[in-house]
Amino acid sequence: MAKRWRDGKAAAVTAAVCLAPLLLAAPALAQTAAPQAVQRGASPPPGPHDEDEFDVMHWLAHQGLHDLGDESWNAYGQFTWIQQLHPPFPAKYTNLNGSMNSLLPTQEWSFTGTATLYFGVRLWPGAEGYVVPEVISEQPFSQLRGLTGAIQNFELQKGGTDSPQLYRSRAYVKQTIGLGGGAEHVESNPMQLGTTYDRRRLVLAAGSFSVLDFFDRTPFGIDPRQGFFSLAYLTYAAYDFASDARGYSWGAVAELDWDDWSVRFARVTPPAEPNQLPVDFRLWDHYGDQLELEHRHRLFGQDGRVRVLGFHTHTDMGRFADAIAALQANPQDNAANCTSFNYGSTNATAPDLCWVRGPDDKWGVGLYAEQYVAPDIGVFVRGMWTDGQSEVDAYTSADRSLAAGALAKGTLWRRPNDVTGLAVNGSWISAEHAAYLALGGVDGFIGDGAITPAPEVTADVFYSVNVLSSVWLSADFQHIVDPAMNADRGPVEVFGARIHAEF
Repeated sequence: MAKRWRDGKAAAVTAAVCLAPLLLAAPALAQTAAPQAVQRGASPPPGPHDEDEFDVMHWLAHQGLHDLGDESWNAYGQFTWIQQLHPPFPAKYTNLNGSMNSLLPTQEWSFTGTATLYFGVRLWPGAEGYVVPEVISEQPFSQLRGLTGAIQNFELQKGGTDSPQLYRSRAYVKQTIGLGGGAEHVESNPMQLGTTYDRRRLVLAAGSFSVLDFFDRTPFGIDPRQGFFSLAYLTYAAYDFASDARGYSWGAVAELDWDDWSVRFARVTPPAEPNQLPVDFRLWDHYGDQLELEHRHRLFGQDGRVRVLGFHTHTDMGRFADAIAALQANPQDNAANCTSFNYGSTNATAPDLCWVRGPDDKWGVGLYAEQYVAPDIGVFVRGMWTDGQSEVDAYTSADRSLAAGALAKGTLWRRPNDVTGLAVNGSWISAEHAAYLALGGVDGFIGDGAITPAPEVTADVFYSVNVLSSVWLSADFQHIVDPAMNADRGPVEVFGARIHAEF
C-alpha cells in the first residue's frame, strides 16, 4: 500500500506535466479556428475512487489528517485530454442546397481537454453541499454537426471553443432523512462525502446539476472518463433530458431508497431556446420531469440492477409535421427566410422549425439492465423510445435508441485497474422526422439536405491502461454506419487516444 501512495505522488506530478502542454497547445492541435458548436451535454458524473489509487483525501487520511469514514468536507479533481481523428469517408452529397448540418467527409481532427474540481462540505446534520468548477477546451468535428447518437466524444459541449473556458458545472445542496432499515456506509468520492446513512432514506437535492448525476448512472459505477469515448454509452442516446447547452439544469430531485429499491423524481429547467445556453426558470410553465424506478438484485451470486426511466418535457419546441405543413401552405416559410431563432440554414426550399415553435410536449420511456457475469466483468443493455414528433431540445437527434455492451476490469490478467469494453448502439428517427430531413430541413445536429433513412449504428471498443496509481492512457476505435441516419453517407471510422488523471 505504501508503495502505491508513493507512486500516487509521482502520478499527480506526471499528469500535470503531461496535461499542461496539451491544454496550452490546444489551438495548435486544431486544424481550423474553433466554430460555435451546437451540441452536447454535461461533463459526466465521476465514478468512485478505488482505495489503492492515489488521491488527496486518501493521502490526508493516510497521514492521520482526515477521517474518510465521517467527512465534514472533501475535495477531488481530474484532468482528461481526448484527441480524435476521422479519415476521409464516402458521401454522395454534403450540405445539399444550403442545408448545413453534414459531417464533413474530409479528414478532421478533434480534441477536448477538461480539468475539474469537486468540493463537498457538511452543512448541518444530514445536509451536504457540492460545488464543481470546470475548465474545458475543445474542437469538435464539423462544428459538432452530422452525427446523432454517435457523437464520438461525450466531453464535447455546445458553444465550446479551443480557448480554455472556466465555468461552474454544479452547485447544489443535498439533504438526507433517515428512515431506518439498518446502516449503510458510503465511501468518500467526488460529489459524495464519506458517511453512514440509513438503508431506508429520503434524499432531497436542489440547485444546479446534471440530470445524469442522479438518473441513469453509467454501468457498474465505472468512471466514464475511464470508459467508452462515444456519447452513445453515456446514457440513452434518445434521452432528450431538459438542460442548458452544456447539459446542466436548475431544479430539484427527490429519491426514496428502500432496501433494494429506489425511486427518483426531478423537475428541472429546459433551455429558453432549443440547444442554447440560457435556461427558462418558469418551472410551472416550462419544465422537464424525470421519473425512474430501480431494483438491485443478485443473480447466480452476481450483482445486477434494472431501471425504468420516463421523461416528459413541456416547453417551446417545433413539431416536424407542422414545419412541413407551414412550408406547403406558404413557400416563403422556408429555412432561408427565418426571422426567429434557427440554426442558420440557407436552403430556400426546405421547411424549418423556426416557423412553428410554441408550447409543446415531448416524452419517452427507457429500460436499462446491467449484470455482472464474473468478478469485475459485466454486461449491460439500454433502450429508449420517444414520441418522435418534436425537435431535439437539449441532447441528441435520436428518437429511439438501443445499446448493448460489456465492460471489464483487468483482474483476470492481473491488471485490476485497467478497464476495457466493447459496445454497439443503434439510433433511429421517426417517420415525421425523416420526412422533414428529406425535404432539406435541419435540427440541432443533423440535416444533410436530403436523406435515405437508415439506423445510425456505432461500435466502440477501447482499452484503458493504468500506467500509474491514478493515471490512465486509453486507445479507442469507433465504426459509424449511416451517420445522421443517412444511408447515402459513410461509413465513418474514428480513432482516439486519451490521458486521464485523478487526484
